[in-house]
Amino acid sequence: MVFREFWKGIRPHQRLFWLGIAFYEIGTLINVFAPILYKNFFDALAAGGDSQTLGGKLISIIATVALLHGFVFVFGQAGNYVFLAIELKIMAKLKQNAFDHLMLHSRNFFADNFTGSLAQRVNRFAHAFVHIIDVLVYNLGPLLINIVAAIAVTSVIAPAIALVIAAWVVFFVLFSVVFSNWKTKFNVAAAKADSESMGLLADDIANNSSITLFNGYPAEKRAYRDKTDNQARKTIISVGLGDLMYTLQIFLTYVVEFFVFYFAIVGWQNGTVSIGTFVLIQAYIIGIAQQFWGVNMIIRAIYEGIADSREMVEIMNLPHEIKDAPGAKPLPRVKGAIGFEDVSFAFSETRYVMENLNLEIAAGEKVALIGSSGTGKTTLTGLLLRLFDPAGGRITIDGQNIRYATLESLRAAVSLVPQDPVLFHRSITENIRYGRANASDAEVAAAAKLAHCDEFIEAMPAKYQTLVGERGVKLSGGERQRVAIARAILKNAPILVLDEATSSLDSRSEALIQDALDLLMGRCTTIAIAHRLSTIRKMDRIIVMENGRIAEQGSHQSLLRKRGGIYKTLWKLQAGGFIK
Repeated sequence: MVFREFWKGIRPHQRLFWLGIAFYEIGTLINVFAPILYKNFFDALAAGGDSQTLGGKLISIIATVALLHGFVFVFGQAGNYVFLAIELKIMAKLKQNAFDHLMLHSRNFFADNFTGSLAQRVNRFAHAFVHIIDVLVYNLGPLLINIVAAIAVTSVIAPAIALVIAAWVVFFVLFSVVFSNWKTKFNVAAAKADSESMGLLADDIANNSSITLFNGYPAEKRAYRDKTDNQARKTIISVGLGDLMYTLQIFLTYVVEFFVFYFAIVGWQNGTVSIGTFVLIQAYIIGIAQQFWGVNMIIRAIYEGIADSREMVEIMNLPHEIKDAPGAKPLPRVKGAIGFEDVSFAFSETRYVMENLNLEIAAGEKVALIGSSGTGKTTLTGLLLRLFDPAGGRITIDGQNIRYATLESLRAAVSLVPQDPVLFHRSITENIRYGRANASDAEVAAAAKLAHCDEFIEAMPAKYQTLVGERGVKLSGGERQRVAIARAILKNAPILVLDEATSSLDSRSEALIQDALDLLMGRCTTIAIAHRLSTIRKMDRIIVMENGRIAEQGSHQSLLRKRGGIYKTLWKLQAGGFIK
């Protein structure tokens, strides 16, 4: 799975990718002929002869070696330049692929995962590719070329030595692969522990104010220490096993060096191995041994890279819960009629939020949803936006089942002002313009004025270009709500959902905002969730929900006339019933 995802990043740039590898490996291939020339050099030197003739021959050999090294340098540098440029582009493509798939997961997915861990997985996935590919190209490729060359050349000159080298290579590689494969589970455990510690750190940073206000520092300190200690233990096991593998590989290398030179000495005594052959074998064996000492690093890097990538790749191979149905079509021009037909929904097998709910909302109608927490109000609006799908029944807009409408067209038709708006760490202008990407600065300012954002914006040094901080922490709750309302005004969708849209506002601000909301609601279908009943008196219809069903519905006046009604009881409580 990991290499399949890597290939998706490589494929758009595959020509330059393979060209860069080819340049570098051609340089390596040319370099394997140098020991043959050194063999000839020392054989000629050992043979002796006329000094003038011998000197010319030796200079010719050295000049050829210099020319070879020149070719090695040119091809190696060309490969490096091409590969470096294309590797960074592939890394960017892999990050984009991870982002594209990650961001389309459902709300439930993000609720079950730490933000910090997800961000770290995206980065580790891209960096693991660079780590693995660098090892394959710059270490494993040259190693394979040198091994094949050493065996091929020595098999002609000294077959017994070639057989020893071949047996050494096979045993060494099999041992390294089997050991590394067994060690992968420890690498994965270390990577998982790293993600957990990073997730806890991100969670604590995001909740710093709660930790401070509730004296949670000692407990969080202990929890983070436990996570980092666990990470350290698992990493020590993973690294320790790698060091053990490295030690065993060095031992094998020393053993094979002894046997190679033993057979070379025997061959020299028999007259089948020359002084030049000693040099040739020495060059090949030392070169291969040095690279083999890095095999531990090569295999460790590959398996650790796979372990680092696996968490992200599993997410990328996890099907999206909410996606366009086959053949889904965009919603046509939306008027705003909404229908819930026998809709049921459950968060789990034991937690049903609503069963067989039926509700019709006419185009342009203003409907309020009230009821105690957990009765299904926010769930109902989440189902309308397809943040999750119903377990049964269907939801329609203008008679069209939203399950067969494209998600893009559905969400373009609905504006949501949430109870606790979360803003981007960008300017106020960018946050408001998120409602309509092509809106001009003048349109953004007009929407901000309607939402009474201009009152606090004008007091800021950078005005509309003020950065609001991560999640909008530099603004108060009421200011964030006004920005969210301005965003909805700018979007001007045919359906408006208000989820406690004025809950963070003081009475004066709420009165001002109500004017903007009245203007906004005047041109669209509105569903307003509210606990403060004074804010929904003017709605066309008030729907009282209880245990996932509609308990009462009607206008404010009609519900007040209902003897023993839930709404009437709630109204009395909020109108002064708390005070005897």
